[in-house]
Amino acid sequence: MSVTAEPTSAEPSQHHSAPANETPVTESSAQEALRPHAEDAFAGELAALAAQDDRPRPDRWKLSPWAVATYLLGGTLPDGTVITPKYVGPRRIVEVAVSTLATDRALLLLGVPGTAKTWVSEHLAAAVSGDSTLLVQGTAGTPEEAIRYGWNYAQLLAHGPSRDALVPSPVMRAMAQGMTARVEELTRVPADVQDTLITILSEKTLPIPELGQEVQAVRGFNLIATANDRDRGVNELSSALRRRFNTVVLPLPESVEAEVDIVARRVDQIGRSLDLPAGPDGIDEIRRVVTVFRELRDGITSDGRTKVKSPSGTLSTAEAISVVTHGLALAAHFGDGVLRPGDVAAGILGAVVRDPAADRVVWQEYLEAVVRERDGWTDFYRACREVSA
Repeated sequence: MSVTAEPTSAEPSQHHSAPANETPVTESSAQEALRPHAEDAFAGELAALAAQDDRPRPDRWKLSPWAVATYLLGGTLPDGTVITPKYVGPRRIVEVAVSTLATDRALLLLGVPGTAKTWVSEHLAAAVSGDSTLLVQGTAGTPEEAIRYGWNYAQLLAHGPSRDALVPSPVMRAMAQGMTARVEELTRVPADVQDTLITILSEKTLPIPELGQEVQAVRGFNLIATANDRDRGVNELSSALRRRFNTVVLPLPESVEAEVDIVARRVDQIGRSLDLPAGPDGIDEIRRVVTVFRELRDGITSDGRTKVKSPSGTLSTAEAISVVTHGLALAAHFGDGVLRPGDVAAGILGAVVRDPAADRVVWQEYLEAVVRERDGWTDFYRACREVSA
């Protein structure tokens, strides 16, 4: 027996109503959220794109593939509306990702930590389906129910297995509504739970053997997964599952300037969301943080003259953003509002020295052999020495 695509009473609609003991989510409360969903934070841009998008759209897509790519990469619309870039990188990568979602192939965004996999995944779902919240967060403890479905045990005990007792997962809801589901950190999920996706992605159906029914995916359904193979606790995808994805590798930024641009943009967005007092852009300190991270990550200085040891951490762009954001908070609340070396030094130390024994030696050698000898970095060297003592 097949289940129709219409959500049942146990399947919440796209915008869920709040339980009786909770305050409903309103437009004003969404604006006050610490981290608004992409479709809320960039609602104006999405609406402007939809209004001027006259290209063909796949079933149940809010925008055409061209408009989705424009939303991710940025641009200026004919009416003068500026679309801010959400991803700074090769255009072809975004085009391949978007075109994959327009087919029946699922999309796997693969890359080392800090390459904006989650960020791209969220914005793709927001642009395609208008809802980025159909999310399964992968962890070592993610159960099969998180991907398939669970049960309301009070209903189950009182009335036995029924549709009213079934609790659909975000993936099941996306299938029934023809929307985009997301699975973050797929390689953190146990292998047997990962393989739950095989039937969903190959047959486009989710069996419910307890009821003798199934949920069939309707047009518009697709799935975006993210994964990396650098972190501890990684579970390799089976070849059967990997074949059902079109894999797009997100690279690290190619140049210092590209990475500085990414860090500056994200720090500005985060600073505004946290209401940090506006100050000078601090681009010099951002460039120093990015340079240090890139050199330690690559094992060689930017001029190619000196080899350096790499610490155990990944020192990704995301960590650089975290260090600079923390530095801005220090400068705003405990300084003069200007981002200085002393504001970022402690953050850099914490990011680099993950292993207190081995990484501290790497950091000290880098400070003395590279930072100490670099013109214009004297204040930075002193600040780093002070927190490293």
